[in-house]
Amino acid sequence: MRLVSYNIQYGKGKDGRFDLARICAALQGADIIALQEVERHWPRSGDVDQPAQIAALLGQGYHWVYGAGFDVDAGHLPPEPTGSPRRRQFGNMLLSRWPILSSRHHLLPKMGLTRHFSLQRSVIEGVIAPPDGPALRVHSLHLSHVGDGDRAPQVERLLQLHREAPLEGGAWCGTHAETAWTLGLPPPPMPAAAVWMGDFNLAPDSPLYTRLTGPWSPDFGRMSHLGGLVDAFVAAGGAERDPADWTCDSCEPPQPRRRIDHCLVSTELAPRVRRAWIDQEAQGSDHQPLWVEMG
Repeated sequence: MRLVSYNIQYGKGKDGRFDLARICAALQGADIIALQEVERHWPRSGDVDQPAQIAALLGQGYHWVYGAGFDVDAGHLPPEPTGSPRRRQFGNMLLSRWPILSSRHHLLPKMGLTRHFSLQRSVIEGVIAPPDGPALRVHSLHLSHVGDGDRAPQVERLLQLHREAPLEGGAWCGTHAETAWTLGLPPPPMPAAAVWMGDFNLAPDSPLYTRLTGPWSPDFGRMSHLGGLVDAFVAAGGAERDPADWTCDSCEPPQPRRRIDHCLVSTELAPRVRRAWIDQEAQGSDHQPLWVEMG
């Protein structure tokens, strides 16, 4: 099973050209895809419906869901042919070769800032059941770009979601449900096994990375606890802080190239990680795709 996370910067490449086909070409061969900075009806990207275009470019082999954190009226555009007003949206997308059994959209805490641009961030979650293994929760997320002070409550929310999701049950659960709700099907699962992929906007030297992946032991390395999260890139043999392993080269304010896009897996999934790599050749965004292969 191959997973990839890619902040596509709404299709704007390193050459300043908007090209979703170039984005999709870099995703070939993926079974599960987590995208960030996917937008709808923005003048800067041609007022197009990017989730629909990406799904069309990748072909009919993918199921997909989209969640917009930033969602405002697109008053600069005429209504849809049906008469419905259009929305100007910016968020995350999740695609899978296998059915997405259920999905939830989680808004993250937002700090109301006065001197810096701040926007609503979110997580799109999908429960996916690969044909050769048990179901797992997969998330595409994007944390605040401003600083750890803004990201800290968002990280706490991620950890809360990770802990509590299995206790909440699937999209529906319990007994005596009418067939009109269930269609005679069993309740969809809400497994503990989870993958969190996306633009965390924080590097391994951040205290929030430690909050997510566990404290550091000089003798034994990262101390992952039961029920916690493991950096798949490190589980595959990568170094936490190798400057050669970077996923973004144009962060604001200008900073050195850093690995700020991550794939974190629950501890029970960590032994299944076989390989992880960063596609440094991709030119479609200011970020690089992060790939993880799991057995």
